[in-house]
Amino acid sequence: MPPTEKPEVQPGINVVNLGADDVLQGRLEIQGDLKVAGKVEGELRASGNITIDSTAHVQASMEGSNVSVRGEVTGSVIAGRRLTLSGKGRLNGDVKAGRLNVEDGATLNGMVTMSQEQG
Repeated sequence: MPPTEKPEVQPGINVVNLGADDVLQGRLEIQGDLKVAGKVEGELRASGNITIDSTAHVQASMEGSNVSVRGEVTGSVIAGRRLTLSGKGRLNGDVKAGRLNVEDGATLNGMVTMSQEQG
């Protein structure tokens, strides 16, 4: 491949991990998947999936293909395909999703808009 050409990036290939001791304040937009175990304040966007671990505390708007919440989230969430709340996951905010799955023990407080799946 010539040095001036960039390889094609496919959603889901790149994975960004924010560990339990990591803190992010601001905006993060990535091409790929995002896994959060720490603290986030601001805005998160991923072309792939977003996973919020049980140790995470997030105060942010989020947008991803599939969004999974096991931790604590305050903010609006857009899941182009599916939003899953599991374990002791808590989501306080408005939701727009193609599919919604709230398991026993998880909590959702907010307005829900179901839309056609995207991506």
